[in-house]
Amino acid sequence: MRETRTTEFKEKITNTFLKTVSAFSNYDGGEIFFGIDNNGNIKGLQDAKQACLDIENRVNDSITPQPDYTLELQNNDRTIKLTVKSGPQKPYLYKSKAYKRNNTATIEVDALELSRLILEGKNIRFEELPCENQELTFDTLCQKLKECIQIEVFNQDTLKTLNLYNGAIGYNNAAGILADRNHFPGIDIVKFGENISVIHKRATFDNISILAAYEKALGVFRDYYQYEEIQGAYRKKVERIPEAAFREAIANALIHRVWDVGSQIKVSMFDDRIEIISPGGLPPGITEAEYLAGKLSVLRNRNLANVFYRLGLVETFGTGIVRIKQLYEEGLKQPDFELSENTIKIVLPVFEKKLNLTEDERKVYKILSRTMLKSISEIVPYVGFGKSKTTQLLKDMGEKGVVEIEGRGRGTKYVLK
Repeated sequence: MRETRTTEFKEKITNTFLKTVSAFSNYDGGEIFFGIDNNGNIKGLQDAKQACLDIENRVNDSITPQPDYTLELQNNDRTIKLTVKSGPQKPYLYKSKAYKRNNTATIEVDALELSRLILEGKNIRFEELPCENQELTFDTLCQKLKECIQIEVFNQDTLKTLNLYNGAIGYNNAAGILADRNHFPGIDIVKFGENISVIHKRATFDNISILAAYEKALGVFRDYYQYEEIQGAYRKKVERIPEAAFREAIANALIHRVWDVGSQIKVSMFDDRIEIISPGGLPPGITEAEYLAGKLSVLRNRNLANVFYRLGLVETFGTGIVRIKQLYEEGLKQPDFELSENTIKIVLPVFEKKLNLTEDERKVYKILSRTMLKSISEIVPYVGFGKSKTTQLLKDMGEKGVVEIEGRGRGTKYVLK
């Protein structure tokens, strides 16, 4: 056993464990083991039964409101396990302060996190709070509703139906985020060249309806990752990255991000991939495994999600990640998902069909995929093979229809078809 984000060891009973009780109650719950040192070695308590009463009294007297916990004697009554459940009446305070776990350490939450805990304890979401600007217009939302679900009348009753307005508070933050002009951050897109020092395009879509920001982001995507091929009398659209995957990733970022921070959604576009980073990690109540498997959907912004669903911009709640994976089922490279406490990052690689390549051929393929043309001298240093073997591999890949050879002699260049 070792200490983790949800497991802590205490060799002796001191009041420091009460901070961790606060942290576990405020977030995902956890276990505190008494009589075990920091390395997981059992040291034992002198009188574990009396220690149980001591722990119970300290928790009851020091944590407000009352947390949900159980105590259990273990190891022949030498150690104690204190199990603390995540509670519904957040924040749980110790000496008027709320705590959270940071890896294996317990730290005090900042003012922003405390406000989130207070809202969660009242079962209120940030998007449901009154918007600070009540002079809002909704031309973009109106147009989208008429296009997608053919509504004939758009008025305040429409906004009430979408849970964007009520008589008590007026427009809420969800309405503000969807309004034509607002004070909320949007999407920042950068298209890089051969390295991050070369910027081909920068576009920032701030303080506008997220529906407009969504469409503008798609426009930039199409400029760089779609083109047309003429095949006889027909034109064929070619997608270097599946547009459906990009749509899902951007929609997920807008629906699931935290909106109480001024950070934009960051979209970094490269020749071989797109990286999308949204502010805010996973919402409480869902694990990384559940998120990646699409088994459970916990909506951080349910009103925004409902609007996107009604407009057909997302299929069903919680299926975005699964859909992205399905779109890459036949791809040589798979999308990647990176989760941290404060961000979610989705990486969409350029789509390349799985090919019948050997492991050595794949190494050559990877080098060629970085740029358009390569000479043998440019390839050899990166694959770990000699010139003769690399040349033979390229020849074999040419026969498989994967590589095209241009030029002759020292001027020979290799390019992926």
